[in-house]
Amino acid sequence: MSTELTDLPLLPIFLASVALILLAGELGRRLGVRRSGKGGDNVTTLEGAILGLLALMISFTFAMSLNRFEARRDAVLAEANAIGTTALRARLLPAPHDRESLALLREYVRLRTEQNGGDLAPAAQRTAAARASAIHEALWQHVKAVAATSNAMVPTGLFIQTLNEMIDDQEKYVIATHNRVPNIVLIALYCIAVVASAFTGYAGGLESRRSRLPVYVMGILVASVILLIQDLDRPSSGFIRVSQQPLLDATASMAGFTD
Repeated sequence: MSTELTDLPLLPIFLASVALILLAGELGRRLGVRRSGKGGDNVTTLEGAILGLLALMISFTFAMSLNRFEARRDAVLAEANAIGTTALRARLLPAPHDRESLALLREYVRLRTEQNGGDLAPAAQRTAAARASAIHEALWQHVKAVAATSNAMVPTGLFIQTLNEMIDDQEKYVIATHNRVPNIVLIALYCIAVVASAFTGYAGGLESRRSRLPVYVMGILVASVILLIQDLDRPSSGFIRVSQQPLLDATASMAGFTD
């Protein structure tokens, strides 16, 4: 069983983080009430320092997750372009390899769209991945047969080049989906958020006139931002998904090709 935070459902993570952060704030406030009137001149300074550290940590982690999201988006576009170019150059191959290669590429782009969409069950994902690898091999067999029997090495070489790029771009996307924000970074972010909430609550307890509302609002906002960070870091689940429109456009374009 995986222990990665990015593999856990988002809603339970959000509810648990809100409860933990607000509980820390309430415990800090109660401790502050007990210490009220016994000093604590440095609490405000420490509160500002820990909140500044929390802001820095959130911005750092958000930048990490956003960079990974953009890498996955760029990988989808690169793969769609490579598939489209490979399909165009497949039409230059002699019959029947042109027709059969186009049929394989149409199936391949459909498989890749389904895989990247994240709606397939794990067993179906493994089946689709195995079929995609089989299509790679089938395309290579076609180009080997063409190279062995045809003297038209320019179109064959062009097809080989883009087929290589298509396979490489698929691997780049797979690597991008496995490149997540490290678990330790997210845990550190949660720990700092809990400590910051406790310090804010403690400072509020020392000043009995300070309302609980700012602590609660801060806790919910921080938990929401951390939820956004984890959502961005999920390649195939959550509320924010990488658009598969480039692959859909490639599918539509290839549907218009004549065999």
